[in-house]
Amino acid sequence: MAKAILTTKVTPTYDDLPEVRYHFPKTYLNQVQAAVGDSIIYYEPRRSSGELSSRGGRQSYFAVARISAVEPDPARGDHYYACITDYLEFDRAVPFSEGQTYFERGLRKADGSTNKGMFGRAVRTIPDDEFDLILATGFAPELRVRPWSEQPAGGPYSGGLAEDQAPFDAGPPRPMVQTTLLRPFRDEAFRRHVRAAYDNRCAFSGLKLINGGGRPEVQAAHIRPVASDGPDSTRNGLALSGTLHWMFDRGLVSLDDDYRILRAKSLPEDVSRLIVSSGQALIPADEISRPHQGFLRFHRENVFKG
Repeated sequence: MAKAILTTKVTPTYDDLPEVRYHFPKTYLNQVQAAVGDSIIYYEPRRSSGELSSRGGRQSYFAVARISAVEPDPARGDHYYACITDYLEFDRAVPFSEGQTYFERGLRKADGSTNKGMFGRAVRTIPDDEFDLILATGFAPELRVRPWSEQPAGGPYSGGLAEDQAPFDAGPPRPMVQTTLLRPFRDEAFRRHVRAAYDNRCAFSGLKLINGGGRPEVQAAHIRPVASDGPDSTRNGLALSGTLHWMFDRGLVSLDDDYRILRAKSLPEDVSRLIVSSGQALIPADEISRPHQGFLRFHRENVFKG
């Protein structure tokens, strides 16, 4: 097995849904097959779509996941799908370089310039130490490491941890990767990401309640439930108050593809008063954080009692 970087765009040229599948041409088949069973990191390039003139991509690593299998594309004989599990966004997007330091050493030429040929490869294998450093930087608050900008000059990990680093096991999974697979870690990261995307405001009621300790009362709801292989992605999340979260999980309310709030016929009228009068859910301004139509469709077809 081998870890890898997979490049995907906000508006992908390929049939990508990063939380679920990664679509790629046969050119990269060997590299992707080598990563089956191992972890990958997603990278977003400068171009946000397939158009050569497009801009706006973050040029950053933004999520970690695992490849469980590779399947041929039934519609295109020279393309394949990598089946994705355990998707989790970083707490902060990690730029490919800071100053003259590149997180992937292979992207930097000896003269200090960017290796555009290597950068142009949509799938790149990556050594464990570079993978771990990107992961640790992306989850700095949770893994208790200092950001890259505060790392000492002695090396990528020398003094970088807020406490002594636990020794790695002889074989995979490595401790940092293993940590990101633990349910408590993922629940907390998902809650933090969804709350931030919705500015701690309930998407259905519009209320923003902060308790006496300064903590938001809004909860993070999975649209496609974890029990049904729903990913820990902001696009699979909604910020909801406790009551509306309960109603959403039990299919009493849902969303259509235009983010209009749907109500089950059995929903009492007095309960309906909890919902914003416009009937339009409050969603993030940032397009990449909005609920994905595929997850909304799953909720309507499998959970909603409309």
